[in-house]
Amino acid sequence: MQMPSKQRVYNWYISLVAASTMVLYGYDASVFNAVQGSDNWKNYWGNPNSNLLGTINTAYTCGGIAAGWFVSAPISDRFGRRMSITIGCILVIASTFIQAFAPEGHGVGGFLAGRTIIGFGQGIALPAGPVYIGELAPADIRGKIMSFWQMFYSVGSFLAFWINYACTKNKGSLSHDWDWRMVVIFQVMVPIIIISLIWFCPETPRWFIQKGRIEEAKAALRRVRDTEEEIEEEVAQVQQALQFERETLDGSYLPLWKDKSLRKRLLLAFVINFGQQVTGQGSLNSYSTLIYKKIFKSNSTIQLINALNGTFGILFTLTATFTVDTWGRKMVLFIGALGMSLCMVISASVYVATPTYAEDTKSTQVGAGIVVMMFMFAFFYKPSWGAVVWIWTGEVFSMNVRAQAVGMSSQMQNVGNLIVNQIFPLILEKIGFKAMYMFAGINIILAAFTWFFLPETKNVRLEEMDALFGGVNHIEKGATLVEGHSTHITDEKGQDLTIEEVSRKV
Repeated sequence: MQMPSKQRVYNWYISLVAASTMVLYGYDASVFNAVQGSDNWKNYWGNPNSNLLGTINTAYTCGGIAAGWFVSAPISDRFGRRMSITIGCILVIASTFIQAFAPEGHGVGGFLAGRTIIGFGQGIALPAGPVYIGELAPADIRGKIMSFWQMFYSVGSFLAFWINYACTKNKGSLSHDWDWRMVVIFQVMVPIIIISLIWFCPETPRWFIQKGRIEEAKAALRRVRDTEEEIEEEVAQVQQALQFERETLDGSYLPLWKDKSLRKRLLLAFVINFGQQVTGQGSLNSYSTLIYKKIFKSNSTIQLINALNGTFGILFTLTATFTVDTWGRKMVLFIGALGMSLCMVISASVYVATPTYAEDTKSTQVGAGIVVMMFMFAFFYKPSWGAVVWIWTGEVFSMNVRAQAVGMSSQMQNVGNLIVNQIFPLILEKIGFKAMYMFAGINIILAAFTWFFLPETKNVRLEEMDALFGGVNHIEKGATLVEGHSTHITDEKGQDLTIEEVSRKV
């Protein structure tokens, strides 16, 4: 068995550093879920009702949508992918202290403000992660590397739920309100680590080439590619694709609507990103504590189940590392949607068909059966709609609109969260576990959509995605433009290059 090259190993390392931004998302979503089980948290914030709990989640998603649509891409395109990640991490750190130390007695407004800012920070950081990975990873391992993007969401949940479980079990030895404050404060750990590592990783070569900094692009590629031939070929292809995009596609947002091929990709990405959060996963991750209160009386039992779910989520996501590049993106999404639907039908049917005892709880055997089905739901979700949606979204757009399109598409997850999480506590209050039938139906629709409308992108090079979606090949058209027309490609000093100079560089 041939050992991987030093460059290939380093490519994995820097990709995993970028992917760790997803820990921010997983930890934060799980923190709010976890603290809902703390009586101290509820008393501190005036015992918020179901509608107010939904509003707290909505505040987070509104911040994320605003940043993802309008702020992340301009920062990423102007200052680089690493800067977007850094600014987002700084906002997460600041908002963590706002959530933990907002004064008592002023309603839940302080916590809401912290949630809004943390959503804004994550809306800046998260879209830059898959763009960074997609622009540095070779096509043959891009899917495997991107599968770790979703795994790090599970790592975030794992950390949050186990920290919360430890605080719950030691509630008596912690001073007043620190059982939930400790869980919130630990959120600063990951963004500090990311900031300390990301600036020792290279900026993406495609960003350097877009800025006309060719030699810096080659230097970055030498750290992640095995041969000079690979480097020269990749630089030439990116230049040619950029040349076509600059000559034919004006602006950074407008081409997404003017170009038929890009518009098709954007709408497909909107649907699957929205679908990711209405599968039921968004509600389970935000409200599993409330859901399990329908089954179990003990809060420590509920938090242990949440912690175990976060642990198994990591293992489940790892299956995507071999399925996504073997079976393909489309098949993994299709099987995942059908599996999730089946789990929701079984869990709801078991709950409805079994007797309910004192304090609206179920027998231990029934509760264990429902928990198993929720774990099986995660087994189908994590490697499919959890991981593959990010992989597909991060790889289908051409470079001139990639940051904008990924930012907008990924925030459709927050749009889905905003809608479902605002109404889910009320639905749960009214009809209980029967709400799972709703998610079962949604997953059947998503399976049909995937089968009939979603193209397969396995092993397709980034610069050749346009041809897959009915557009032109940007590499071939860019090469033609370089041979026969003027160009706006610039050198390292920002000066326009002539056709002859571009040809020599290519």
